[in-house]
Amino acid sequence: MAVTIKDVKTILTQPAGAKLIIVKIITSDDGLYGLGCATFTQRFHAVHVAIEEHLKPFLIGRDVDRIEEIWQMSMVNSYWRNGPVLNNAISGVDQALWDIKGKRAGMPVYQLLGGKCREAADTYIHARGDTAEAVVENIQQLQEQGYRHFRCQLGSSSSASSSMVTPTSAPEGSLTGAYYDRKNLMSSNLRLFEHIRCELGFAIELMHDVHERLHPTDAVGFAKDMEEFKLFFLEDVLAPEDNDWFRNIRQQCSTPQAMGELFNHPHEWRPLIEGRLIDFMRMHVSQMGGITPARNVAAFGNMYGVRTAWHGPNDTSPVGHAANLHLDLWAPNFGIQEWCRFDEQVYEMFPGLPEVRNGYMYANEKPGLGIDIDEDIAAKHPCHNEVINWTQKRLPDGSPARP
Repeated sequence: MAVTIKDVKTILTQPAGAKLIIVKIITSDDGLYGLGCATFTQRFHAVHVAIEEHLKPFLIGRDVDRIEEIWQMSMVNSYWRNGPVLNNAISGVDQALWDIKGKRAGMPVYQLLGGKCREAADTYIHARGDTAEAVVENIQQLQEQGYRHFRCQLGSSSSASSSMVTPTSAPEGSLTGAYYDRKNLMSSNLRLFEHIRCELGFAIELMHDVHERLHPTDAVGFAKDMEEFKLFFLEDVLAPEDNDWFRNIRQQCSTPQAMGELFNHPHEWRPLIEGRLIDFMRMHVSQMGGITPARNVAAFGNMYGVRTAWHGPNDTSPVGHAANLHLDLWAPNFGIQEWCRFDEQVYEMFPGLPEVRNGYMYANEKPGLGIDIDEDIAAKHPCHNEVINWTQKRLPDGSPARP
């Protein structure tokens, strides 16, 4: 007798800064349920409504074993598709169904994907500081904890302000915003990496996230200037709208490129992989629709020598990190995994959250994704609305800019 979807529950919780969305699929088999990550922290209400009012009625009564069919039909049931709200909603369902599949099989999800290629996933960690000296000190502290890969940033985010101000240099009447200067962003970060290499040498692996803040011509020059520092990768040097410029970068320098956390649609990542224009795929597994499309694009990238580096900040929920890990353990073209270091409160809320030891992330070998949620604790940390400032970026003349 088929096991079917009996109910779909959406759990909203905010144990730290990020608003997390967890999908819980309850089945007709008593006690059997699965969890998935649908976190779109900037538009969490929209995802909640998409799940509760649209996907849930569509899913009730469907066979939980038919993961591929459910994914395909969920994607086109609304006719319009491939946007972040719908993709995140579908991702939560998809991950929960893989969780259920693993539990029914008595296996971790990575076994269902094809088994391990490695025992643990190597991670990278963020090293920030207001000065180059502070960044070096932060790296040294993280090295003592066993980390070997570091994403280095000045200030809170690539030398760009997160506070809402109007600088005195802006034109009269300019609005408040998180101002930054592109030329200063480039020059300050070149000085940062020169200082890091002078102090710590080339034995450690370094990354940097531009956060799509540069004009394409500046991006080409910046990637070329960063070449001497031998980065592990340079992330989001271009915006998705400027993907064609990756060809110019490839023609002029060898700095490895990582891209994809804002991608929603295969037509965004497919040309970059086919053209070997990037080295690491950085898609957000919730944003792209879940484990099902992530499995497919990882296999596709493997044919072109493009490695995985799934997006893994604190606004990927612990369930999402568990999904990332199972993909990491399986993928023959695994590259690196971003890690955000959750605090003890989050570990208490999410039993089974993957642990990192000596810089490596380990699965716990439980069936499915191996993670659960304490709904009583989650309920004590409700999500709250706020207007997000860090995405309200402006250039020195007051012009709106990409975040």
